[in-house]
Amino acid sequence: IIHWVELNEAQRDVYETMRLAMDKKVRDEIARSGVARSQIIILDALLKLRQVCCDLRLVNMPLTAKALRSGSGKLISLMEMLEELLGEGRRILLFSQFTSMLALIEQELQQRGLGYSLLTGDTTDRRTPVRDFQGGKVPLFLISLKAGGTGLNLTAADTVIHFDPWWNPAVENQATDRAYRIGQNNPVFVYKLIAKGTVEEKIQALQQEKAALAGAVLEGGTTGGFKLEQSDIEALFAPLPVSKG
Repeated sequence: IIHWVELNEAQRDVYETMRLAMDKKVRDEIARSGVARSQIIILDALLKLRQVCCDLRLVNMPLTAKALRSGSGKLISLMEMLEELLGEGRRILLFSQFTSMLALIEQELQQRGLGYSLLTGDTTDRRTPVRDFQGGKVPLFLISLKAGGTGLNLTAADTVIHFDPWWNPAVENQATDRAYRIGQNNPVFVYKLIAKGTVEEKIQALQQEKAALAGAVLEGGTTGGFKLEQSDIEALFAPLPVSKG
């Protein structure tokens, strides 16, 4: 289930500023080295735009106090979603690629007094958070995509949320499959939070067209058959649609 999210005004402003800067940087690099040799620069530029979609506090650039205070359209939307789903008694796995984003989500959960487990690449004791979730001690499990890819059996979950879409469908599905291990008898609802009109929506569309592209963006490197064509690059760095608000 795609859960569309609107960027707030401050996010839109930063997105456009960042997009213009990155678009120029990418075009200059392509003019200098050609598309094939510019992949690292392109992927880095896309990463920065994806961070703006998640939360401005992930962005490594000076921001006004007002922009930082405005929070994140996606985080606000997630919190509303969690309150509703947890109110229905759902048991939720929440994935993000960014451990720094999970830390921001943690702060929000702590302020609301909501219990959760956490698993990232830095977690030394993996057994306890898994046991707490599987045993029903906490209804929510925050997992970084890298840490959650393999070896986890989380059949207590009936809901999976991908906070930031992961461009390789195989890895996204692998994470989702944590809830589908042997022993899962219930249907599992899978939600993807996608910021409307942004690079997230564009890559979602490209993902369906080009599995190879998704794979390369996922690895942050290049694969043999991976070519971002000029038209793809123009789509990825296109301006935000005009807000109807």
